[in-house]
Amino acid sequence: MLSMIGLVGGLALLIYLTMRGMNLLLAGPLCALVVAVLSGLPLFPQLAGEGEANFVGNYMSGFSSFVTSWYLMFLLGAIFGKVMEDSGAADSVSKWIVDKLGMKFAIFAIVLACAVLTYGGVSLFVVAFSVYPMAISLFKEANLPRRFIPATLAFGSVTFTMTSAGSPEIQNWIPIEYLGTSPLAGWEVSVIVAIFMMIFGGWWLKRMINKAVANGETFVSRENDPIVENKELPHPITGLIPLAVVLLISFFFHDKLAQSALIIALLGGVISTYLLNRKYFTSVNKALSEGTMGALIAIGNTAAVVGFGGVAKAVPAFEVAVDAMTSIPGSPLIGGAIAVSVIAGMTGSASGGQAIALPLLAPHYVDAGVNTEALHRVVAISSGALDSLPHNGYVVTTVRSICGESHKDAYGAVGALTVIVPLIGLAIAIILFSLGLGI
Repeated sequence: MLSMIGLVGGLALLIYLTMRGMNLLLAGPLCALVVAVLSGLPLFPQLAGEGEANFVGNYMSGFSSFVTSWYLMFLLGAIFGKVMEDSGAADSVSKWIVDKLGMKFAIFAIVLACAVLTYGGVSLFVVAFSVYPMAISLFKEANLPRRFIPATLAFGSVTFTMTSAGSPEIQNWIPIEYLGTSPLAGWEVSVIVAIFMMIFGGWWLKRMINKAVANGETFVSRENDPIVENKELPHPITGLIPLAVVLLISFFFHDKLAQSALIIALLGGVISTYLLNRKYFTSVNKALSEGTMGALIAIGNTAAVVGFGGVAKAVPAFEVAVDAMTSIPGSPLIGGAIAVSVIAGMTGSASGGQAIALPLLAPHYVDAGVNTEALHRVVAISSGALDSLPHNGYVVTTVRSICGESHKDAYGAVGALTVIVPLIGLAIAIILFSLGLGI
């Protein structure tokens, strides 16, 4: 009982401190310590038996493993965004989009850019780095409140693309290992759900922004924003080509190199941006330096939350919670959806929710004759709902490190689009599968 109090209390405290703006490098280990102490977990490796869980060991293992896996992608993603910004390429593309589509569609241009990159194989963690410079330019041009930029980036990245059939993102690939399916599993239902999320989420985003504008909110510039007034900009094509380079390289190398393809893709984006726009740079060295520092802050914040998940997974209450979630009676699709959603919420990770739940769920459901195509799609969609609570690594990185906003100002819109919209889409998917569509 005390361990469960520690687990729930630690998670609630982490969400509260995150919303209050506390530095995650402090909040992460502090909340993990609460979980460990109330669960009776040894604090140091020296106090635990060989191979046994302990606070310091599990926290730092989760922290360091994330940095090891993602540092180069964060670094190159941040640098790519900065060179696009400093060269004026992002501003050039932004102005071109506004001229072609009109200011009325500025928001959806950003969503589309994120969707194309995400579905093309660029990691969710680095899409925001790449598109943010264009987003800041478009919001400034349209005079829209910048606190909605994180929601716009997240909507295009982690809703109708991340968990859809055919997506190269890991959230669509983890179920394949356990269910023997393909990336296109349940594609008929997936298309319907994706279209719903796209239309409904787009309408809701536009409505929230229009309401804020009607209340007098406008774009407020900051000192560290790129200055583009009276600056000669490159041709829009030379801004679009680097984005295409990232998309194409990640697409063609994804099957062979998996996430490592992003290293080549983002490096290609940086090099192509420099070669095509080198005479427009204000300071290449400054762009590289600022990108590097931004990457360190972003990956540190994210790893701090991942470390919390490493401790949470080691306490007895977590096993009890997982057993309860994976033993829900009734429809296996509903049980699987609840299990993956809740575990993803506790760990702050969509892929983590799948990786923990599927080894327990898959054998039982497969033996029971559950349609694996339907289960694959439901699991994928459900992983992208509660994972986007305030402490989620992607949310923290996008809101704070990339966009420079506070959770208080920006998370309301982010939560609406990345938690509520996917949950409604999940319900639609379960209903359609239950009616026999796509089975």
